[in-house]
Amino acid sequence: MLKLEQTEIVISLITLLFLVFLGCQPKMIQVLILSGKNNHDWQQTTPAIQDILTSSGRFKLTVTNNPEKLDPRELNKYDVILSNWNTWPDVTGHRWDPDLEKAFLNFISGGKGLVVIHAGSSTLQDWPEFQQIAGGTWGLNITGHGPVHTFKVTIDDTNHPVMKGLNGFYIKDELWNRTKFQANIHILASAYSSPETKGTGMNEPVVITTHYGEGRGFYCVLGHNKATMQNTAWKTLLLRGTEWAATGKATIPAQEPWPATAEIANEQSMIESK
Repeated sequence: MLKLEQTEIVISLITLLFLVFLGCQPKMIQVLILSGKNNHDWQQTTPAIQDILTSSGRFKLTVTNNPEKLDPRELNKYDVILSNWNTWPDVTGHRWDPDLEKAFLNFISGGKGLVVIHAGSSTLQDWPEFQQIAGGTWGLNITGHGPVHTFKVTIDDTNHPVMKGLNGFYIKDELWNRTKFQANIHILASAYSSPETKGTGMNEPVVITTHYGEGRGFYCVLGHNKATMQNTAWKTLLLRGTEWAATGKATIPAQEPWPATAEIANEQSMIESK
């Protein structure tokens, strides 16, 4: 009888510890990824984005290749929407169903988030609220870029949750010039666009945030292709930016090794081809 009681106590303690352990685990962040069309190689970049987010253990992912066909009633299942999708070159004339647009705006204004990767906002330019949340887009006859090259990114706001504790870094990528930004953006990081690489001779924002109602927008202009996405600083921005857009916090640690030199950045960009 005594042994039975002791066994029951041990089982109860193990159960209690297990429940405490579960309670200490952060809630999985539900991410809806918009994909299926892009003037970049989405068949390569969407799986790369999935791999990075999944490997952190913080995110549960759903991918749609037909964003315009989403059920408005389903959006509230998610914490954040990530766009790796556009309708280029038709940047207008593809507005969503009114009920879906309303559900999307309520989703964001109610306290959830939107993450945009590279050209993921080069669409819906005739939907002012979407552009306000995204924060920036490719401006026809305005925006441009030189060849893919290695450049340094400077952190402009070291106190923002996404950037806190991060240092500047190098990345091999496409650097956009004169991105068409909204007036309400907050710049987290920028890069000097050298005339030697057909740049503007100015600092160009490459990571920005927005707010819409109670919700958050995170736009990383970087991320031209799968090779760029092997850069550990880029991975860090994706992870922390998505977490922040969903929750308002960024707790995921920086990925290592940090590309503090051009040599490290170049090596990381070659990992995908090895």
